Amino acid sequence: MYLKPNSPAAASAGKSIIGFNIIHGREVEGDLSMIESRSAVDRRDLVGVFPDSGEKDVARAAKAAAEAFAAWSATPAPVRGAVIQRTGQILTEQKERLARIITREIGKTPREALGEVQEAIDTCTYFASEGRRLYGQTVPSELPGKALTTYRRPVGVCGILAANNFPLAVPSWKIIPAILCGNTVVWKPSDDAPAIAYLFVRALMDAGLPPGVVNTVNGRGRAGCGKHFLAGIDKGYYQKFSFTGSTAVGRLIGEACGRNLIIPSLELGGKNPMVVMPDADLDLAVAGALWAAFGTAGQRCTSLANLIIHEACAAEFKQKFMAGVEAMAIGNPMTDPEVTYGPMINARFAEGFREHWEMGQKDGATLLSGGEQWTQANRDGRVKGPIEHGLYMQPCVWDGVARDMWLFQNEVFGPTVNLTTVKDFDEALACANGTPYGLSSSIYTENRQWIERFKREIKAGMASINNSTTGAEAHMPFGGNGWSGNGTRESGMWVLDWYTRWQAVNDDASGRLQLAQIETDYGHPKTKRTDWASL
Repeated sequence: MYLKPNSPAAASAGKSIIGFNIIHGREVEGDLSMIESRSAVDRRDLVGVFPDSGEKDVARAAKAAAEAFAAWSATPAPVRGAVIQRTGQILTEQKERLARIITREIGKTPREALGEVQEAIDTCTYFASEGRRLYGQTVPSELPGKALTTYRRPVGVCGILAANNFPLAVPSWKIIPAILCGNTVVWKPSDDAPAIAYLFVRALMDAGLPPGVVNTVNGRGRAGCGKHFLAGIDKGYYQKFSFTGSTAVGRLIGEACGRNLIIPSLELGGKNPMVVMPDADLDLAVAGALWAAFGTAGQRCTSLANLIIHEACAAEFKQKFMAGVEAMAIGNPMTDPEVTYGPMINARFAEGFREHWEMGQKDGATLLSGGEQWTQANRDGRVKGPIEHGLYMQPCVWDGVARDMWLFQNEVFGPTVNLTTVKDFDEALACANGTPYGLSSSIYTENRQWIERFKREIKAGMASINNSTTGAEAHMPFGGNGWSGNGTRESGMWVLDWYTRWQAVNDDASGRLQLAQIETDYGHPKTKRTDWASL
């Protein structure tokens, strides 16, 4: 790892990292030019410089992963777990430094950045112990002298592509269980956050991960390295592919994997609902809604999108919610770490967010707040710190949003939320299930019947009761249904099924050929049966 001084205007942010691809345990340059990682907080801050990789770089990384697979898959699982445990220890020791890099690169507040590093630490802690619990089963046979067993086997080389909004936590959800199960990895980090990815792989190497087990190729997205990375599916580079990102790209990956009979893990977009019923603790619901809608500037797949409010409490809730929006501190997380949210991660997200203003107006929704980018000219007391070198958006709140509106149906990445008023629980549930997505959901109520119905009838893969739509724990399954995913899950013991395949073993010690079903003795009665008809 090499460092160089930052520009004088951004010297206080920290030094710039000169980074590399990591292939077969070596730091290597790419075939193409270099890409810059510029801070979302202040574009003058050069966080790092990394290779812009091409087709040959992807091929080299895939070859390294394939070559490393035999030795790594033969390494005892508890030993693999020990490497992961040491990785978690390194992340713990460097937590503050890593969190600062996340804040610099993508603009998360320090509080959220520290939480993201902790999520990666929790993932290491959980899966380190799974190295001693990759259980199989002993199954009774229907024939004598015969033992039936099952055990997990690694799949092979895993291609991993994750979004930029959780550049450490989400890749750790994929990479850690993949290598714990004995697989090897080719990872293309987000070009918005290559520095934190580079440091994560350095931590794995420092923990003793053998060369070639995790390989990285940096570069641009679909027009650059990303195109070659995805082409590797059809070239046979991977036996498993895991993706977190948009539904549109997820469909393309699903098609390619289908052609090659690979089961992909797809964690895609969301249009997440929160229902507020009249018996709810409204102050608690407001706090949950503000956090879910505006945390990470709304740039989470689990961010609150459709806030569905019962008419009996709608007026009071809206008054409290809008007061919370007006009191929310927004701005530069490097200079003012207590802000609720910071900038948009990149210009593409900002442009998509601007476009939704026009769509909302076409729909006929009422804009209660927002509709502009913060500038030096229009900033008010809510805005903290320098913002002129980043993309900082006003919090958007739309009222009167109906189910058939574009706003209600389409995912918008950014600090925005829709308010929809309903008459009863049935209408609330219909609205909550009223989009093609099904990732996360939430309800605020104390009514046990409503809670039980919500848990049973909501189509989302995750449901929160009296909590926000965002938040994940390392030992719980994470994932969605419909346009939000293909039913696979991240995290917890459930993810192991997607990074292993079951091996069935039929061990016959009888000394003769035994034919199941054909010569099985199921204990048919050999004596005269009771004459039940005579009773």
